[in-house]
Amino acid sequence: MTNNGSDRARFGPFEVDLHTHELWKFGTRLRLVGQPFEILAVLLSRPGELVTREELRNRLWPSDTFVDFNHGLNAAVNKLREALSDSAENPRYIETLPRRGYRFIAKVEWLAERPAAIAVSPVPPDLPNPPGIPAPAASSPAFHPATEHPAADEFPLGSLPRYLTGAGVIFTILLAIALVIRTGSNSKAGASASVERTRPLMSISDTAGPAFSADGTSVAFFRERSEGSEAGIYATAVDSDRLIQLTNNEDDCCPVWSPDGRWVAFTRVHDHEYSIYLIPSDGGGEQKQKAEKILTQSAAFTITPIGPLEHKLDTGSIMAHHGEIDWSPDGQSIVFAGPSGLYTVRLDNSAVNRITAPPLGVDDWGPTFSPDGKSVMFVRTHQVGAPDEIWTVPAPGGEGTRRLSERGRIDSPPQWSFDGHSVIYSSNRTGHPALWRASLEAPDEALPINEAGSFAWDPAVSRRGYRFVYERLLRNLSIWQMDLNDSGPKHAYLLVPSTSDTDQGPGPQFSPDGQKLAYMSDRSGTMEIWISNRDGSNPYQLSAVGGAGTPRWSPDSQTVAFDASTPNGSKIVAMNVHGGAPVILTPDNFHSVCPSWSRDGRWVYLGSPRSGDWQVWKVPAAGGSPMQVTYHGGQAALESLDGKYLYYAKSPAPEPEIWRVPMDGGEETPLPLVHPGTWASWQVVRGGILFVGPSLGHQAVLSFFDFAKERTTTVAILDRTPFWLGATPDGSAVAFDQPGREHDQAMLVENFR
Repeated sequence: MTNNGSDRARFGPFEVDLHTHELWKFGTRLRLVGQPFEILAVLLSRPGELVTREELRNRLWPSDTFVDFNHGLNAAVNKLREALSDSAENPRYIETLPRRGYRFIAKVEWLAERPAAIAVSPVPPDLPNPPGIPAPAASSPAFHPATEHPAADEFPLGSLPRYLTGAGVIFTILLAIALVIRTGSNSKAGASASVERTRPLMSISDTAGPAFSADGTSVAFFRERSEGSEAGIYATAVDSDRLIQLTNNEDDCCPVWSPDGRWVAFTRVHDHEYSIYLIPSDGGGEQKQKAEKILTQSAAFTITPIGPLEHKLDTGSIMAHHGEIDWSPDGQSIVFAGPSGLYTVRLDNSAVNRITAPPLGVDDWGPTFSPDGKSVMFVRTHQVGAPDEIWTVPAPGGEGTRRLSERGRIDSPPQWSFDGHSVIYSSNRTGHPALWRASLEAPDEALPINEAGSFAWDPAVSRRGYRFVYERLLRNLSIWQMDLNDSGPKHAYLLVPSTSDTDQGPGPQFSPDGQKLAYMSDRSGTMEIWISNRDGSNPYQLSAVGGAGTPRWSPDSQTVAFDASTPNGSKIVAMNVHGGAPVILTPDNFHSVCPSWSRDGRWVYLGSPRSGDWQVWKVPAAGGSPMQVTYHGGQAALESLDGKYLYYAKSPAPEPEIWRVPMDGGEETPLPLVHPGTWASWQVVRGGILFVGPSLGHQAVLSFFDFAKERTTTVAILDRTPFWLGATPDGSAVAFDQPGREHDQAMLVENFR
């Protein structure tokens, strides 16, 4: 509680409750937990004052906490700024004082009452089928691909071990409840959760122009930079990585759905001509929908029928600069940009109607129907030096209305909000494309809606389901793989993109049977453990504990142990990958991190300061009292494949020494020839240790220490120094993180209002 006696504060569009640890934006609760929220609480308690980095460290990272403080604090502040849509370069809330700390600079108002919860509007009835278009055959239903994994709530929660009592039982129950809440919200369409959540729409990159189906359950997009047969229009269900490729032409773009979800319309350019096509959304054959326009100075059109439902509209330069189209909510027409305005074409009789007539030298483009179908929103671009404008015009045509004048350039079609009261668009007003939202009643008060500092464009709003999708440029952590069996040069390739927006991950680990991959990701809003196929496909979230890390597989590849952050210190938790309740192996109040399994599966090793300083301990895999293993410092232990030695990092400092101790007892001794860059960038494999040593210039050296020969050899050179290194047990492949690589990806926002 603050000095004025209140736990509730308001600043800008945000309200915060320091007692319940909740944050709202315009009445919608946001996801902000753990250290980012604690930092906000500290800053709000002293608005306008400097809060030093050392103060934050003492309050949020106790002296016995095992973490890289600088990276941890920077990552937590970045998460906080992301939630507040703030920027370090142009702060509105949190100002950075270099090398000193942070200051909250916005006006803070302390409140006495809670805000009322926002009710979820009823789902509107299904839209009618579009006239003039035959329904696909009965054998070609509307596109609704299923996910490759059973929903987590289909798995029964396991019973709790009897030995867990007191605080251990309470925390285990809380973890189980968190799991149930997560799986319930993921598997029940139309759930009324109020937390706005942003995550990647799918695991692949190279996507563009996303568009929702009318019911908000599926998305179509095009891949414009893919090679060969991978280019073209695709469709996928939300929460699925199963793609249906609708076309394989690199000249296709700008898909939109019919209101009944059975068709996808798109544009294709060929010999400088644009045509509009239709294709069944389940992947049936293409049908060219419109045909040729005879372009004259008066922009007259000539329609020439050339067969049933197949007309040729001579395009000339009909959409010479923009291929964006939109389907009317009643399904009767499609709107597109022509050489001198916007046009609609009816689908039942091919009638073309011009709805805007811009002045000479002015371009109208990016048309989008309003949710009620009565208006069309579009961008009006003037000659160089004049600002871009967003206009609306009645759908039949007539007098247009300028809605706002944008300081930057608008680079993709604007979108109506689901209720039709505001506009969402991408502008480069801050130097790079970013998303903004402006009320149509107060258009000059546009607010940023994507995370500060990120590049974002191509917004799309679902007309049902409260979903929002957009494209963004990512510079975050991804998982890369390198195969080591080949005798020639070794090359890394992307395995899993976009695992984390911060430097807290991904900790990749191959399962012993070679079938699965476990890793860390914050794509669901908090850092959690995810499981995928060996090649990164079909990922699903395993944990939902609000902060998980360092996953390690059991020898039978059925269970993953990890450390979970709690208010009472980090705990070691085990979860079966096929479902069940999380089981806490260390229910006491001591910190426990960096688990790993013994080769016989009977023990789980961990690092803990429970004896006063950090040592390696082990706990029975079924739970019980920890037993101390090392006595001269250690953590991040890994047992050899033959079960003779336990190897471990001597300290959490950079370039730690690697030591070993015999499993049957004996002296703790160092390995002088093994110097990984971090406590996590080494792995015990058959016959030795693979590790990434200190960087060589701007590169990093992957080396192998041979147990039998007691010598180290260079295996490969990596582009960047990773923090994490995983490897297959036989040492044939490694997986590692590579920060700083850029790629674009479609992002999904749930519960968007």
